[in-house]
Amino acid sequence: MAKSQVTTTELHSPNGVFSQATTVAATGRFVFVSGMTARRPDGSIAGVGDIREQTRQVCENISAAVRAAGGTLADVCRVDVYVRNMEDFAKIHEVRARYFVEPLPASTMVEVSKLAHPDYLIEINAIAVIAPTGGDSMRGVEWT
Repeated sequence: MAKSQVTTTELHSPNGVFSQATTVAATGRFVFVSGMTARRPDGSIAGVGDIREQTRQVCENISAAVRAAGGTLADVCRVDVYVRNMEDFAKIHEVRARYFVEPLPASTMVEVSKLAHPDYLIEINAIAVIAPTGGDSMRGVEWT
């Protein structure tokens, strides 16, 4: 997939792990990843009270969803981040930097008063564009 960061001196440089804008070639499959939380595969919540651990689990969950659709985190073009405390911005980006590399996805982060469970500190949804492959199979995907 041909993905690139857009950077202009007409805008302030981002102070986190994201780009001002991201362009993507219009070939391939769009993958819309629902809001991922710190819920582990067994249903337990990772890192209760720990934003770094919850962010790590969220990134792992996004990675698993994109992988199941045939891609990687490098295919993620946009993320929307919902946090309970904006003061955690630096901690969140510290973890995100381990998962997302340039060209970075476009991103929005907003503070919310509540998430779906009182122990959730963060939720992230994502959009990826996966380049076509020979046969373009959907490895591991179950359709319901």
